[in-house]
Amino acid sequence: MSIKRIVHSSSVISFFTFLSRILGFIRDIVIARLFGIYVYAQAFVVAFKIPNLFRDLLAEGSSNAAFVPVFSQYKIKESPDKFWELVNIVLRFILFILITVTLLGIFFSPWIVRLIAPGFIYEPYKLITTIRLNRIIFPYILLISLASYATAVLNSLGHFSIPAFAPCLLNISLILFTLIFGEGIKGLALGVLVGGVLQLAVQIPVLYKKGFRLIRPRTLRHPELGTIKRLLLPRIFSTCIYQLNNFVDSIFGSLGMIVGEGGVAILYFSYRLIQFPLGIFSNALFQAILPVFSVEALEPAFERLKKTLSWGLGAVFFVMVPCSIGFMILAKPIISTLFGEGRFDLKAVELTSGALFFYSMGLSFYGANKILQACFFSLKDTLTPTKVAGLALILNIILNTILMFPLRIMGLAFATSLSGIITFFILLSLLIKKIGGFHLKELGIYFLRIIFAGLGMGLVCYGLNGVINLSGFALAKYINLGLVIILGLFSYIFFCFIFGVLRLKDIYSRRQFSKELPFNINES
Repeated sequence: MSIKRIVHSSSVISFFTFLSRILGFIRDIVIARLFGIYVYAQAFVVAFKIPNLFRDLLAEGSSNAAFVPVFSQYKIKESPDKFWELVNIVLRFILFILITVTLLGIFFSPWIVRLIAPGFIYEPYKLITTIRLNRIIFPYILLISLASYATAVLNSLGHFSIPAFAPCLLNISLILFTLIFGEGIKGLALGVLVGGVLQLAVQIPVLYKKGFRLIRPRTLRHPELGTIKRLLLPRIFSTCIYQLNNFVDSIFGSLGMIVGEGGVAILYFSYRLIQFPLGIFSNALFQAILPVFSVEALEPAFERLKKTLSWGLGAVFFVMVPCSIGFMILAKPIISTLFGEGRFDLKAVELTSGALFFYSMGLSFYGANKILQACFFSLKDTLTPTKVAGLALILNIILNTILMFPLRIMGLAFATSLSGIITFFILLSLLIKKIGGFHLKELGIYFLRIIFAGLGMGLVCYGLNGVINLSGFALAKYINLGLVIILGLFSYIFFCFIFGVLRLKDIYSRRQFSKELPFNINES
């Protein structure tokens, strides 16, 4: 695949990812305003989290870790008939697993919900509502996993546009059905199920155009199926740890008698905002930098690898630090503007903005951890990040237990940030032992300069938020917030000049795009 085609494919994926994130925001705004942070919102967050766990385990994570690499290589080595035979063999294999998991999930829903949200046990209506919703939408696991499998096959054939667009259909479906049916679980349930069907259905014509036909394989045994199984196991294990971290927050968030009413929904809405810059920038940088790391890791002294690593961390800090400070300063205006209508009352705004404030403290380090993990992966070391993720899980549980009493729901968000920050320094120290030092002094100075530029931006945003106050028309509050953010962004660029974060001419020069460091390595 040529460089030009890689750039084109990446652009297509990025565009539809961005579109999906925007639609996801609209979906969350609709749910927040219709249900607030109360029964139906909490039931949806918990019930939808369970199939999402299995989606990550059996579908999306599997695509990158096993299906795409195996299919991509096999189609080059073998004939199209043998390729499609392998696709059908793997389809039969995962179909058996998915049907089994779906039936077991529907049957054991009462126990699963009690395990993930133990606080709901003391509120019978909330518990029953969540169990009902979970049972109805559990078949989404089957639908989304088959859709992800179709995505893996199409990606291995070099087709990216339709699979990248498919997730948008879930958000569109949820928005429409929730608005049509209003308060209650019917609209949420139909939105999820129809969205799952659409994500699969939109890819089937493309698969058939590429040559797929549903056939009964002569045998279910295949050497490449064994390869896929071996690749899946480590990925499933690491994904389990990540998902357990999410479930830990749900478990603690459901303890309404300690953290307050609506904890699960509060954490969901606030963390969704944190995921926006992470999804758009950090994840994209992770995907782009991993192949570069992988090539540079072959060199014995790791000099180019260290330089690229420093550049990657600098790039993350340059983008994420102002996002973090902006979220902290504008937490309440952002939550109030996006969600603050209908059932999402002043209490919900206060609590959710508080959680967003504490989540924002760790934003830069969440993004930096992705770069450090990519470096470990390029060195063919997946065990170290997995061990650190396990340690982070234990640390998160301990911090949640300590902080939820004085800070209530905000303590859970603070615990997540502290866990992310500590994880960064552990990964960094272990990576230094593995490859040696890499411009840490210069990177530290660069980070401090970004902090000062970000604080200057924060002061501007704080002042503008009290000054810009248009009113008298429907979109006034959105324009107010938008103006504050845009002017804050310009002020950040200005303060970058003042504090020497980078030379802006580098943005337009080839140097900036050839992995030169965003700071002078000869500086003290």
